[in-house]
Amino acid sequence: MIILYNYKTIKKEDSFEFIEKKSRFICYACPVTTEQQALDFIAKISKKHYDATHNVYAYALKENNIRRYSDDGEPSGTAGVPVLDVIQKEDLVDVCLVVTRYFGGTLLGAGGLVRAYSKSAKYGIDASGVLQKMYCYCYEVDADYTLLGKIQNEILSYGCILGEIRYTDKVTVKCYVPHHIIDFTEKLTDATNGKVTINKHNEGRFVDVN
Repeated sequence: MIILYNYKTIKKEDSFEFIEKKSRFICYACPVTTEQQALDFIAKISKKHYDATHNVYAYALKENNIRRYSDDGEPSGTAGVPVLDVIQKEDLVDVCLVVTRYFGGTLLGAGGLVRAYSKSAKYGIDASGVLQKMYCYCYEVDADYTLLGKIQNEILSYGCILGEIRYTDKVTVKCYVPHHIIDFTEKLTDATNGKVTINKHNEGRFVDVN
């Protein structure tokens, strides 16, 4: 089994529409984490556009490295494959794209179809936005208020992600440390001359980087 500690997906469900030689193309993009979610999204868009000429789809999942596509009646290899190719070229997982086409009366030819579906997929992804995720461990750093600026600077300089800051009789800084940084506690302790208390949460999770 392939284990991903860093991956890219899309930020939100969105869509983009354009006209190519009188044919109307609408790309719907949705973040998904399971095959059932992808199938449910495809069914939803297909129902919404039951009268479309084609509802082409492709999806890629992190789980089990699943890749699926459908040309939905377009010539083989001219629709679903180009959409999936765009997903893979963008290095995305946990994403489902459905490209709806209303035929406008002008044949595009095989090359034209590939270009139109590829363009539609890229537009849909751009509309949704790309999100980088990284597997991290959560740490909480307790210290005096006078050390807050120092702690924040050190955390960022290590390539970690700042989280919530709580203010009580002391300051508590939550941060997310990428899985490959194994000496965070030692580094921060040294940088603050041992004037911090650091607690690590043992269970890691994926955190948004951008």
